[in-house]
Amino acid sequence: MTATAALLAFTLAAAILTITPGLDTALVLRTAAVEGGRRALMAGLGICAGCLLWGAIAAFGLGSLLAVSTLAYDTLRICAAAYLFYLGAKLLWRTLPGRTPAAAAGKPAPQRPIPVSTSATGWFLRGCLTNALNPKVGIFYITFLPQFIPTGANVFTFSLLLAAVHALLGVLWFTLLVAATRPLAKWLSRPAVMRGLDRMTGAVFIAFGLKLALEKR
Repeated sequence: MTATAALLAFTLAAAILTITPGLDTALVLRTAAVEGGRRALMAGLGICAGCLLWGAIAAFGLGSLLAVSTLAYDTLRICAAAYLFYLGAKLLWRTLPGRTPAAAAGKPAPQRPIPVSTSATGWFLRGCLTNALNPKVGIFYITFLPQFIPTGANVFTFSLLLAAVHALLGVLWFTLLVAATRPLAKWLSRPAVMRGLDRMTGAVFIAFGLKLALEKR
């Protein structure tokens, strides 16, 4: 397989993987709907930075530790599960009506927007950690990328190139997702809708964390 053929084949496979609904898509869509396009794009860039990080780790050969070391894999898996639990619980906590002063005084809670509590930089870090702490992403990179490295190519350089292609596809996809939410911005900005999105996304994060925590190799 030539370098051009390898790049084309990987781009197609990575594009299918990128648009497949999952945790990353849920994170970006929720952030775009509740906290705005800028923060959502920063979260998407963080996710893509996590991909580049795993690509670099795989290129250096360090990712093979996850494949051969149960301790390394389980440690990263538990850290990722705990982080997803934290994100999910934080989103659910934000939606509790008892947190408003009026509700605490025994009065009906006003239907006001949920305050933005995380900066754009904070969302970048959240997106990055979501991928960087996920051992399944690491296993994917160390098992998937080598299949698209042609004979005679520099393994390190070509691995980084493939990771960069995957990250670029991610940026394009997340930009499209953010743009798709703009026509619905007025409806999505309603407090009830924002709370519903937070509850749904929080539940998804906790479910993914639980699945990761209970996973057996």
